[in-house]
Amino acid sequence: MDNSFQVQGMTCGHCEMAVKKAIARLDPEAKVEINRSTGKVDVLSSKSREAIAHAITDEGYQVA
Repeated sequence: MDNSFQVQGMTCGHCEMAVKKAIARLDPEAKVEINRSTGKVDVLSSKSREAIAHAITDEGYQVA
């Protein structure tokens, strides 16, 4: 499934990497593209939208 998320709180490369790693822990095969300036996170994964959003929020970021 291809999902797009608006993620708030990503302000630097470290934040971006933290979000990517959180998603990778959930689904190592996921394809993740992040546009930090817009807060958009695109995820191609077999996991549910809810599971991906939960992984991101568990890392400390807000999903709008």
